[in-house]
Amino acid sequence: MRFMAQRGPYAKGRAKRAEILDVALEVIARDGYGSATVKHLADAVGLSQNGLLHYFGSKDALFAEILRRRDEVIAVQVDAEHADFAADLADRVLRAVHDEITAPGMTQLSLRVTGEATEPDHIAHEFLRARYTAIRQVMQDAIETLQRDGRLSGDIDPIAVSALVFAAIDGLQTQWMYDNTIDVTSHMAYLLRALGVTPTPPPSAGDDS
Repeated sequence: MRFMAQRGPYAKGRAKRAEILDVALEVIARDGYGSATVKHLADAVGLSQNGLLHYFGSKDALFAEILRRRDEVIAVQVDAEHADFAADLADRVLRAVHDEITAPGMTQLSLRVTGEATEPDHIAHEFLRARYTAIRQVMQDAIETLQRDGRLSGDIDPIAVSALVFAAIDGLQTQWMYDNTIDVTSHMAYLLRALGVTPTPPPSAGDDS
């Protein structure tokens, strides 16, 4: 019974954290990067600044969790439209890039936290290190799958291409923040084609060749 009694507040705390993160995504997308302050977000969820930070521990931890939640939302949206990750590799990358730049406030926050978190003792350092490792691995696996299926050239280096693609995304987004006439999605599409990451259609069911 004591164990069950402890679960109530814990569950409520997790639910409140989730609510705060979802509201934060909405507020930053709507009001821009300037709204990414503890005071603005606390007001949006009806808490004091200390009350808001109680759920995360610090401002840096809050911002890291906002980015984590943003990744989850984008993944769900893209997965719903592209069931076969490998086959839809280029489309998935371009959709993710498009979603990023349609929410410039989140892009600015992401670039800021990513830059600050290069310090090993930053609270978001391990999260972002693992994030980069994971997204490179997902793309590497997809490229290798397409190569095994004969739909991408075996000359493509999955490790190098995966690193180059995500380096280009970060770099283009940074440039776009200074000059929003840059067509990030178009440039990424060009890069994917140049790198050979444009899968050929799968063979039809009756094709025995």
